[in-house]
Amino acid sequence: MKAIAVISGGSKGIGLAIVKLFLAADYKVYNLDICSSEQGEYIHCDMSEFAQVKAAIEKIIALEKRIDVLVCNAGIHMSANIENTSLEDFERLFAINVKGAYAAIQATLAPMKTQQKGSIVIVCSDQALVGKSNSFAYNLSKHALASMAKTTALDYAGDNIRANAVCPGTIETPLYHSAIDSYCASSGADKAQVHAAEAALQPLGRLGQPEEVAQLVLFLASDKASFITGSLQVIDGGYTTG
Repeated sequence: MKAIAVISGGSKGIGLAIVKLFLAADYKVYNLDICSSEQGEYIHCDMSEFAQVKAAIEKIIALEKRIDVLVCNAGIHMSANIENTSLEDFERLFAINVKGAYAAIQATLAPMKTQQKGSIVIVCSDQALVGKSNSFAYNLSKHALASMAKTTALDYAGDNIRANAVCPGTIETPLYHSAIDSYCASSGADKAQVHAAEAALQPLGRLGQPEEVAQLVLFLASDKASFITGSLQVIDGGYTTG
């Protein structure tokens, strides 16, 4: 019987790479996203809507009777300082990035407790470890997700449920390119030069790839990581070491 993995935001970028790798590792994968995908079992779900997330998880539990792995990956990016962050933007970002993970984890714990086994992986950010300018709400949301991983790990260790956060640095995804395009449009900067400058900021001299993050997520989900819980696993090309 295949293990069951539920992945939010699995239609693009890091999420898509995670879905593909879990499928290749012979998991049955459910992808919760607002964007459709032919990879895995797709369920349309707005992660900012608590009731939709709960209903989607309950549907999977009814079908499969178990959930072995939950990967909370869905999220959006925003560049702004506190003065330029509207209440509407703040609430939307937290609804997707934080409330979506909260809803998914809360709904998934029941079958994991029954199984007395489970792995939760939250796709966080290097911004859970360091501050970055012009990133008030996004940075705050990633610190919240790091806390969610730690507290969940402590609260459910007795049920053999592990929770960890993966903290990617600058990864070349559609989200990355969208952020760069937005910056270039507002500043008039040359995208090729901005892209090269971003790569040069990384000690390894390049951007990370979604598939590299997916490999770390798969490892944390597996029994190979059975003694790892409550951790923030950095995958950032050395950026946060300085």
